[in-house]
Amino acid sequence: MVAATFARSQLMHSLTVLTLESAAAPVRLTWLLLTITFTCTDMGCIQSIACNKSRIKRENIVVYDLSATIDHCPTVIEENSPIVLRYKTPYFKASARIVMPPIPRNETWVVGWIQACTQMEFYNTYGDIGMSSWELPQLREGLVRAISDSDGVSYPWYGNTTETVTIVGPTSKPSRFIVSMNDNFYPSVTWAVPISESNTPLLTNIKRDQSFTTWLVALNTTSREKILLHTIKWRMRVDIAVDPSLPLGSRARLVGRVHQDQPRVLTRMEPIPSNAMGRPNANDAQVLMWRPRRGPPLVVIPPK
Repeated sequence: MVAATFARSQLMHSLTVLTLESAAAPVRLTWLLLTITFTCTDMGCIQSIACNKSRIKRENIVVYDLSATIDHCPTVIEENSPIVLRYKTPYFKASARIVMPPIPRNETWVVGWIQACTQMEFYNTYGDIGMSSWELPQLREGLVRAISDSDGVSYPWYGNTTETVTIVGPTSKPSRFIVSMNDNFYPSVTWAVPISESNTPLLTNIKRDQSFTTWLVALNTTSREKILLHTIKWRMRVDIAVDPSLPLGSRARLVGRVHQDQPRVLTRMEPIPSNAMGRPNANDAQVLMWRPRRGPPLVVIPPK
């Protein structure tokens, strides 16, 4: 078994050494054989049960230059359209440099970012008539703790460009790479009541408060083993006052905070809720409601 794993020149040398040692000291022979077997197993030379078991552990994965920030700039309001107001928040950005140890054969690992929405309030008020609201019913009713914020294609990952790196084994050397992601809000809100046929601007306030948890994860795609590397918490808040009687281009202004709180990198790992690993994502699960001051609420846009 040992001889079959060595090149011809190495084999002849090994056999000579073994013969000389065995004639002089049988105990030494036993030690030498054990050493060779151990070395070969460690190098992946001998196919064994130990080789098939993953040797990737959290302590073997190095994460450095971890960064999680929100741009230090205010939300930008756009009043270019007579139909909708748009606003663009600063970007949440996360990045990390990773060193993965050599990967055993027949294993594929993906390292990257997984994100879930954990809380959302998103209200657009139209004077004393009522308000529209984007809602996540399961989250609002406490049925789940988080909803996937994947791009809707790359579950469970936030995306599949800069957000993830795939390593296909076997690899003989450590793999070094960077994974990064960014996120922000850039929605449109109608000036007029969304269920009305009128285009009369009646929007008076926009208030949004949304929280996320973002995980840096190494995932074995064969065994589905997850290794959590870091957990980040962040929050985005927007408060815009609107005077619909003013000319287009001068109706809206930011009120309250101008800059966002910076993200928190937790000192402990927070587990990923199972429902945050798959469908539906937040974009598909959300519903637009109209909640009048008087009368029952109405679904304007149902979940997908």
